Amino acid sequence: MKNSIFILIAVLSATVSQAQSKVGTIDADYILGQLPEISTVEEGLKTYNTELQEDLQNTIKNYETLVADYREKNVDFSEEEKATKEEEIISLENEIKNFRQKASVLIQMRRNELTQPLYEKIDGAMKEVISEQKYTQIINASANALAFSDPEYDITDAVLTKLGISTP
Repeated sequence: MKNSIFILIAVLSATVSQAQSKVGTIDADYILGQLPEISTVEEGLKTYNTELQEDLQNTIKNYETLVADYREKNVDFSEEEKATKEEEIISLENEIKNFRQKASVLIQMRRNELTQPLYEKIDGAMKEVISEQKYTQIINASANALAFSDPEYDITDAVLTKLGISTP
C-alpha cells in the first residue's frame, strides 16, 4: 500500500512539473535588424568588401602586367627565365582563383565578428525576459526549423522593449 501511494505521488509530481514548462519563441534575426548598431555593422562590411575588392584588383593588375611583359619579352628570355616567369604567372592565377573562392567566407567571418556583440546584447535582454516571464525554453524562430508558434508566446517584442527599441 505504501509503495502504491509513493508511486502515485511520484507520477503526480512528475505530471505537475511537466505542466509547468513554458516554451516561447524569439526571432533574433529580426531583433538584430532593428538594432541601431546594425548600420555600423553594415558600413563595416561594406568597407571590408571594398578593401577585398581593391586587393583583388591589384592582384589582377599585377597578373595582367606579368602576362603582358611575358608575351612581349619571352623571345629574349632564357629557358630558366621563361620557367620562372611562367611559375609567377601560374602562382598569381591560383592566388586570384583562391581569393575569389575565399571572399564570401571572409565576408561571413567578418559579419560574425561584427554582429557577435549585438547577439550578446540580445542574449542579455532575452535572459531578463525569460527570467521575468518564467519561461523554461525559448526556440529561435529565425533558425528556419520552427513550423508554428503561437504569437502569445513570442518574446521578440518583449526583448525589443528591453533593448529600448520600439517597432511599428
